[in-house]
Parts: sequence; C-alpha cells; structure tokens
Amino acid sequence: MHGRDLVVQKNHHQNVPVRPLIVRSQVMINVVKLIIILPFLYMQNVTAKTEGSLSEGMVNPGYEEQPAWFKNSFLDLDEDIEDARKSGKRLMVFFYQDGCPYCKKILQDNFGQRDIAEKTRSNFDVISLNIWGDRDVSFGDIETTEKDFAERLKVMYTPTLLFFNEEGKAVLRTNGYYHPAKFNAALDYVLGHHDKNEKFRSFLARVSQVKTKGKIYKDIETVKSPYDFSKTSDKYQLVMFEQKQCVECDELHSDILKRKESIEQLAKLNVSVLDMWSDEKITQPGGKKSSIKEWAKSLNIQYAPSLVYFNQQGEEVFRSDAYLKAFHVQSVMDYVSSGSYKAQSNFQRYIDARADKLEEQGIHVDIMK
Repeated sequence: MHGRDLVVQKNHHQNVPVRPLIVRSQVMINVVKLIIILPFLYMQNVTAKTEGSLSEGMVNPGYEEQPAWFKNSFLDLDEDIEDARKSGKRLMVFFYQDGCPYCKKILQDNFGQRDIAEKTRSNFDVISLNIWGDRDVSFGDIETTEKDFAERLKVMYTPTLLFFNEEGKAVLRTNGYYHPAKFNAALDYVLGHHDKNEKFRSFLARVSQVKTKGKIYKDIETVKSPYDFSKTSDKYQLVMFEQKQCVECDELHSDILKRKESIEQLAKLNVSVLDMWSDEKITQPGGKKSSIKEWAKSLNIQYAPSLVYFNQQGEEVFRSDAYLKAFHVQSVMDYVSSGSYKAQSNFQRYIDARADKLEEQGIHVDIMK
C-alpha cells in the first residue's frame, strides 16, 4: 500500500479505513492515514494490576488460550486481507488483553460452541492483537506496534473486533463482548454482505428472536418527555438508547442499575431512556428537531443498550455500547461525571486505577458480578 491513497467512509463521527484505490503523493497519504485511523469510538475492560499482567486469581485468556485455528500472522494487515480474499474468506481482527474476563467469555462461551467456531473458522481469518503488545503491525503506510495501533483506533474495551471485506474496508466494529446469539448475528451480517444495504442495528433488530420483557424502562429518568436536550445543565447528560426486545436492557434495569453503587452514580447525571426505534419528536443537543429514531441513526447506535454521555455543551464525550457488568457500567458513569476522561483519555488505565483504589479502601472489586 506504499505510496497509494485511501478512500474514507464517514460513519457517525468515525472514519473507516479502506483499501487504497488511487495513486497520490506520499505526504498526502500520511496525513490522510493519520486522520482516518484515529476514530472508531468507544468501549471495554481491565483489572490487571499492571498493563498486560494478571490480577490475583484471574485466568489468563491471552495468546496461549486462543483457538489453534487463529491465524499465525506477521501482522501485515494488508497481506492478511489479501490472503483471506484469495481463500474466499474475510479478515477479523481480535483486540484482546491478558487478564480480560470478557475475552475469556468470548473464547469459552462463543467459540466454545461448535457451530459458532466452525462458522468463524470456515469464513474468517482471525488475527489477534494485544492492546498492550509490542509486536510490529503494518497497515498501509503505517508501521507501528500493537499497543500504538490500538490507541490510534481508540480501543476502549476488550474484546473489540474489526471485520474487513475483500477490498480492505472495515464493514463492522463490535466494541466489547457480545453474547453468543448477538455475536452469531454479527457474523451473519458480515458474511451476508448486509453492510451494503443496511446498518447492523437494523439487521440485528430484524433477526433477533430472543425472549425479553418487551418494555422500555422509564423509572430512572430525570429528564423526561417531551425531550429537549438543548437545555443547559450543570450535570452531564446520559442518554440510554434501548429497545423493547432487549435481554441486556432487562438485565441492566432489573439488576445493575438497582445496585447501591449504581444509584449513587446515576444521581450525578441527568438521565433519559429512549426507544431507539421511536418516532417521538425530540430536540437534539444543538437545537435540531428530529425523531428519536433519526437521532439514533445519526449517532450510529447499533447496539441496545447504548449509553451515550454528553457534556454541558451537548457534545458527546463517551459511550458504552456492548455487554458490561455492574463494575464497568458504574466506572463509565464515574469516568464521565467526575471529568476524569479529560485528564485520562485511556479508559483502560482509568478503570485499572479505580479498581486498585477501591481495593485499597477495603472494597473488593468483582468485575464479573
């Protein structure tokens, strides 16, 4: 890819890197590359005592425990994309870290199911990258390390997965753990080339048949309908984009948000719960009028529940859009409401420090409960 240009596809406030098409100057390429590689926003976990090490008692779901059918790569992603194409496959990049229980879940609960493992193995070349690793990675004109590459892509949660098509365009990114049914839907979305016709959020809503409570939870709202998010406040605004058929929404409201620590964190925020498919009219931050559904689409909400945080100026500052347990949900709330995101841009490091601080205070942290 040396000496060639890139095409950029806009997606919310994210830019998706794609394969080179037109010859350009080297200087121009480097500038464009640095711009487009940064985004792909938000999400996931840590509790290792130091970067890449393990917390006491935690099983290592790192490189040694990954399936044998993961590709042994030189981490030249352009070559990996081409190799996958020649084999009639697509490339999946798996960002992980040692000591990550959600990585353990995807390896055991997802790839531990024969049908999911076979579908993945038969249709994808899977490359694993350690977000704290020092192995060399190349992509286009970028020559860097695993940890720098993860930082450039703003990988906030592990596991984070990037799915590339045959032309080298990232057609789907999943931030954090997806339970087996939702993960299987993500595989089908990429394999069926559905990205050409619809967003993953629409596809997922269409194919999901999991039994749920079928309701939108409004009991924790402090900012209620009619929704006007252009009004100023001294608190950060948390907007929960949910849907009625949503197992994770049920768990979030029936368990996680009812816990004492969660209630304390929620009190620091203005909170609204929106049906991401609703035609109800709202006023967005900035004053634009639209339906909730149109706003969710413009924000590229593709997972329910997606918790999106806005500052006092109506700017999005963070979001969580994957399956999280209580400690991580509470930590994201604290990360935003305390303003810590301004001083520490890496959520992984922040959550590690927060866990250590709580342990020092005699508060045991169990990040999977």
